[in-house]
Amino acid sequence: MIVYLDTSVVLRVLFHEQNPVKVWGKWDKAYSSSLWRVEALRTVDRLRLSGNLSDGEVADLARDIRIVHETLSIHPLSDRILQRASESFPTVVGTLDAIHLATALAIREFDKVDLFLTHDLRLKTAARSLGLEVLGVA
Repeated sequence: MIVYLDTSVVLRVLFHEQNPVKVWGKWDKAYSSSLWRVEALRTVDRLRLSGNLSDGEVADLARDIRIVHETLSIHPLSDRILQRASESFPTVVGTLDAIHLATALAIREFDKVDLFLTHDLRLKTAARSLGLEVLGVA
């Protein structure tokens, strides 16, 4: 099984939140945008600055993010992906989610994407509207 995952899927696992995707780690190949790591590290930094994470937790999360990043097939941002992300989508979608969608669409041109994994309801709806099979609990 080949999956595309957005940042919410990884963070739910790393933060030990309820209802992670049941297929976590059971894929043959997992793609994501290079954007995911930026989003993840910004989330960790925001939580650190608000006093919700200790230095030890920050260090552990930074290590875990690096490990996950090394296991994913990372698709780089390109002008083509950014152009597609700036165009209209069938449903409402934010900027970062549009980049994830544009990346998944670009990957679909050369590889099959069996599942698009997200815990974001708007992104789930937008991905479904583009013909992607979506899994994830909002």
